[in-house]
Amino acid sequence: MKQIGYLTLLIVAMLILAIAFPVAASGPKAAATPTVAAAPAPAASPMPPHPRIHDALEEMHHAKEHLEHAEGEFHGHRAKAIEHLDAAIHEAEICEREP
Repeated sequence: MKQIGYLTLLIVAMLILAIAFPVAASGPKAAATPTVAAAPAPAASPMPPHPRIHDALEEMHHAKEHLEHAEGEFHGHRAKAIEHLDAAIHEAEICEREP
């Protein structure tokens, strides 16, 4: 029973993150200032453009995998949670593609 509680907590946290990022991204924009082109930095390790969104996506994929392999249907709540995770993953992928 504890595993279900932890899993529910993880799912809720991921959904909150998926909702929070688009809200934060829609905040006021700073005025663009012209900059001088700098030399490109050496490519040590390719970092995703939005590392926190990338990490959240990985966690949501893990949570979905756990739910898919969980025993029991929980009166349809497990399937509904998977649907919500799919929607959250889709939204986070859109966020990750934003510049």
